[in-house]
Amino acid sequence: MASPRVKCPTCRREIDWANSPFRPFCSERCRLIDLGAWLTEQRGIPGEPLPEESDATDDEHPPKDPL
Repeated sequence: MASPRVKCPTCRREIDWANSPFRPFCSERCRLIDLGAWLTEQRGIPGEPLPEESDATDDEHPPKDPL
């Protein structure tokens, strides 16, 4: 049975799923391009925005004492 062929999400090149060491990408280059897009927030998962971080002082949240 032949393994399925899929398209690389970055460059759209068709690859053999079972024999691609970088799947779902066709190469290390395409994998790194995708990672860079996530790190620079060009890509993201839709959802509710996170609440703003407060400017709490250290007095409000003192560090825990180590044992």
